[in-house]
Amino acid sequence: MIKPGKRFERRKRRTRYALKESNRGRARLSVFRSSKHIYAQVIDDDQGRTVASASSIDKTLRPDLKTGCDTSAAAAVGKLVAERAKEAGVETVVFDRGGYRYHGRVKAVADAAREAGLKF
Repeated sequence: MIKPGKRFERRKRRTRYALKESNRGRARLSVFRSSKHIYAQVIDDDQGRTVASASSIDKTLRPDLKTGCDTSAAAAVGKLVAERAKEAGVETVVFDRGGYRYHGRVKAVADAAREAGLKF
């Protein structure tokens, strides 16, 4: 039997491989979800650098959030990362959900980023 951590790593690797095959030079919006916070960053894989990032521990978001681990916090992070990416000149991205299901906080980040103007 495969341990749960190994299954997660396999899903993450499989997702990233599919994205890198089909991204056509676009940046990648990567999401990391911990038990207390959520993090998102826009990564340019061609240059190997982070273009924009946001998280629920960001000083600009922290006072407005009740907690860093609910869907409203995730939506605020998605909106902020989209604004910062647009300032950096990134308009279109591919969404990297990692090994997480497209559900709950991960979906909230994606929906808020779309509403803020990122295309994916």
